[in-house]
Order: sequence, then structure tokens, then C-alpha cells
Amino acid sequence: MTGQPSLSSAAGKLLVVDGHAYAYRAFYAIRNLTSPEGKPTNAIYGFVKMLGRMRERVQPTHLAVMWDGGLAAERMKLLPEYKQQRAPMPTDLRSQFDEMDAYLGAARITSICHEGVEADDLIATAARCAERENFSVVIASADKDFMQLVSARIGLLNPNDKSENIWSAAEVRAKSGVEPEQIVDWLSLVGDSVDNIPGVQGIGPKTAAVLLAQFGTIEKLYAQLGEVKSEKTRAHLCAAEAEMRRNRELIRLRDDLATLPPLANFETRPMDEAALLALYSRWGFRTLHTELEAKLRLPPELF
Repeated sequence: MTGQPSLSSAAGKLLVVDGHAYAYRAFYAIRNLTSPEGKPTNAIYGFVKMLGRMRERVQPTHLAVMWDGGLAAERMKLLPEYKQQRAPMPTDLRSQFDEMDAYLGAARITSICHEGVEADDLIATAARCAERENFSVVIASADKDFMQLVSARIGLLNPNDKSENIWSAAEVRAKSGVEPEQIVDWLSLVGDSVDNIPGVQGIGPKTAAVLLAQFGTIEKLYAQLGEVKSEKTRAHLCAAEAEMRRNRELIRLRDDLATLPPLANFETRPMDEAALLALYSRWGFRTLHTELEAKLRLPPELF
């Protein structure tokens, strides 16, 4: 692990959060929490606490939570089995999404979901847009696909990393053995069981990293296939050539969506304290209610 990357920027700092990923994480991290009315609130509580810790850690000037609006039609066309192995969302989690959205509204945090658009592509578009405008960007997600976006201005806050370091290219190399710009090809070779994308038979993460260290890209690998030393590996690569080109299209994130609002819409704003207090009371979040009340009693210059 290296030291923290420099992600400061005069233009601002954008924290963009993978909403569904953190909702699921909160749901399974906290169990048996219900409101005074007996409705499940475990995911809501965990989501609120996680988002608060992220804001404290990153200190963003701009913040947005992105949600999945369904699977991308172009990916489904390429691979009908894409993400089809995933279990249905638990009913008790689904029932809490409207309440999480109510929290974001009261906290005045931008929340975006577009029908038929995956959150990954919304996040990629927002990150690249902010990067072009000289923002620093922190993507909060454990999804390894986001390693392809890492740059001098874009880092990752991976909840599976207990150090809470913001990942730079150094952490991507330590995790995968390749550079961020090679992640799409690396995942294409290895496959991604989470998304139901098969890789090349007999090629694991280390072999894929060795091949990309030698050839640089999948295109160059196939152009110089005869230089691969292992006859078995050459045969497997040859048999999977069409799938590799398909995999690249599945794994490469779309970072040019035209549907996102301007970055100014993501600017952090003062929360609606009265609305938050009402929500905390309805959900039975006594500690959060007490903490917010105490904060409101402080002189304004102290918060």
C-alpha cells in the first residue's frame, strides 16, 4: 500500500456513491432493526450512517448517489445471461428504498436513477465529467469495474478495504497486477462471476496480468498470439477470441451519457433539519435524532 494520492482540487471534490451497493451492504450488516410501527429500517439506518462516515472521510464539495435503473439493453443483447444469476432483491430491503430516497431528499443530496441505465455508467459519466472540469473525484463502491476509471484525479473508496485509503493506480496494480487502463482487458480475460461474464478457460488473474505485461492490450495479444509460450494457453485464447471482444464491450463502462445534470446540481447544500428530525422520529432513530438536535443548539459558526 502506498501513501494517499493527492486528490485536492481548487475546482472541487465530487463524492459519487454506488447507491444499491451500499443499500445491500447496510441491509446485511445490520439485522432486526424496525421502526415503532414494526417496519424494517436496518438498511435505512446503515445507509445513513455509512453515508455520514463517507462525507466525513472525503469532505466533498459535491455529492451524488447513483442508483440502478435496470440492466443496459446493449449489454443484454451481447450476453442474455448478463447478471441473470443474481438472486431477487429481498422484500424487506425493497420496502426501504423509498425511505432512503426520503432521507436523501431531506439531506438535500442529489439522487439519480434513470430507467434502463446501470448505476455504473451514471457514475462513470459523472466521474469523467468532473475530471474534465478539474475536480477531484472519489467513487464509493466495492465494484472492481471502477478500477478502470482510476486516474490522477479519480480515486476509489472501497468499503472492503478497512484502511479506508482512497485507492490510486498503485492500489489498482497491487490488487490486479495491471494498470487502470488495462483493467477492461484484464477482466475480459479473467471473467467476472459477479456479472456472469465468463473468461478464458485456464486463465486466472495472475496469468492475465502476465499476458498484459507482455503484450499491453488484448488487441496486441491476438495480433501476436504466436508469441504466447504455452500451447494450451494459445489454444484457449484462440477459441475465446470472439468472446473476448464481446467481454470488452460488456465490461467497459459508458462514460458519455447525455442524461446527467450539470455538476453544479451536485453541490452540497444545507440539510432540511426539520424534515430529517421528522424522519428520524418516524423511524425510531433516537441517537441520530438526539445528535442532530444537539448540533442545532450549537452556534452556527461551529458547524
